[in-house]
Amino acid sequence: MSSPALDTYLEGADPAATKLLTSLDESIRAACPDLDVAIKYGILMYGLRGDWRTWVCALQATKKGVSLKFLYGVLLNDPLRVLRSGSSVLMSWDFGTAEVFDAASVRQYVAEAVAKYDQYKATAPQVLEASRAASKARKAR
Repeated sequence: MSSPALDTYLEGADPAATKLLTSLDESIRAACPDLDVAIKYGILMYGLRGDWRTWVCALQATKKGVSLKFLYGVLLNDPLRVLRSGSSVLMSWDFGTAEVFDAASVRQYVAEAVAKYDQYKATAPQVLEASRAASKARKAR
């Protein structure tokens, strides 16, 4: 069953991404049924307890495909090595619109992000500082 936010988001998304967005939404909500869903800043955002400032993950459809974004993705283990760096702590998993994905893996990443929510909230400044330092060190090489 889709959410009203997903239905609204799909109205403005590329029809080629509809199936992928719907499947990813199902996987995200299966990983954590307690996630709130809303459209914020033009993306489909998933958060805990109405906390949109420290959201857990988000879906964004583009002309190239769909990105599953994790606000504090730098804390995730990334065993499949699928996460691409975004801003300081954000990481994204990119999918082509026709791509078939492993739902269990998506659920695993989302569940880990949910599990690390409290850790991130408690240590956000330190995580941000460490991420920026690591990025600066990589650029210096």
